[in-house]
Amino acid sequence: MTEKTTKSYDFLFSVAPMMDWTDRHCRVFHRHLTRRALLYTEMLTTGAIIHGDRKRLLGFDLVEHPVALQLGGSDPRELALAARIGEEFGYDEINLNVGCPSDRVKDGRFGACLMAEPDLVARCVEAMKGEVAVPVTVKCRIGIDDQDPEVALDNLAHAVVDSGCDALIVHARKAWLSGLSPKENRDIPPLDYDRVYRLKRAMPDVPVIINGGIPGVDEARAHLDHVDGAMLGRAAYQEPWRLLSVDTDIFREAAPHASMQDALEGMVPYIEQQLARGTRLHSMARHFVGAFHAVPGARAFRRHLAEQGVKPGAGLEVLREAIARVGARAPAEAAA
Repeated sequence: MTEKTTKSYDFLFSVAPMMDWTDRHCRVFHRHLTRRALLYTEMLTTGAIIHGDRKRLLGFDLVEHPVALQLGGSDPRELALAARIGEEFGYDEINLNVGCPSDRVKDGRFGACLMAEPDLVARCVEAMKGEVAVPVTVKCRIGIDDQDPEVALDNLAHAVVDSGCDALIVHARKAWLSGLSPKENRDIPPLDYDRVYRLKRAMPDVPVIINGGIPGVDEARAHLDHVDGAMLGRAAYQEPWRLLSVDTDIFREAAPHASMQDALEGMVPYIEQQLARGTRLHSMARHFVGAFHAVPGARAFRRHLAEQGVKPGAGLEVLREAIARVGARAPAEAAA
C-alpha cells in the first residue's frame, strides 16, 4: 500500500495514557478542563482490538477530540491492522507504546522491552504509516536495564524517524525490567531531562515531547523552552484541577470552565446519558476524587463520593451533594 499523506503534529501539551485510569469517562472529564490538551487512551493490545469487542474498547465520545489511541504490540501486520481500525473509529493519532515496564507487557513482547529491538519497532512504525493518514508516534523510555541511554535512545529515535514516525514522546527515565516492579519503575530510576533535551537538539526537525515526573503546568511550560511538548501523567490524573490552567497558560486561550464546580456541572449531560445506559455513577465519579486540593470541604467531597457513589442506583444527586461540600477554585488558583 502506498504511504498516505499524514497530518502535521502540533500539540504542545498532552495527558499520558495510564492503564486502568484514562478510560473514556476520565477523558471526557479532562476535556471539560482543557479544550486543547491531547488526550490518550489506555494502552490497548493489538490482539484485543483485532479479536475483541471493538465498540466497547475503542468507542469514545466526540467531545474527547483531540484523542490518541495507544497500541501495545510487536507484530507489524497486527499493528498496521489495529492502527487502521483505530483511524476508522476516528482517533486523531496512533501511538505505539515502547515504554511500559509491566510484567504483562514484557511477557507479551511489547512495551519497554522493545527498546532492545529498534529495528523491529521501526518496521512496526513503517507498517502503521502505510495504513493510516493520522500521525503515528512512539512513546519510549531513555533506555532499559544496562543500556547506555546515549546510545539506546539515539538508536531507537533514528530508526523510527527514518520509518516515518511523526513524533517521539520520551519518558525521561530508564525502565529496569529486572529488579524493579512497574510501580518502582515510575519513581526509582532517576529522571534525566537533559537527555531528552539533547535528543531534541540532535534532531531539531523531529517533534519531541517530554514526559516523566512533571508535577504541574508551570513545570511543563518550562520544558517547552527545550522541547516541542510536555506530557503530564499521574499529576493530571491524581490532581485534575491542574488541568484547569492548561488552555490559559500553555495555549493563551480561555479555559472551557471558570472553576472545577463549573466543569463538573458541564459533565452532567454526559453523566445522565451514561446512567441511562446502565453505567454506574462510581465508574465515572472515581475520576473526580482529586478534583479539589487545598479547598475547604475537599475531604468531605471525597468521602461522600466514596461512601455514596458506590451504592446501587446512585445518581446525580450524589455528585451534587458532594460538590455542595466544597468551596470554589478558579483556573488562576489551579496554577498556584
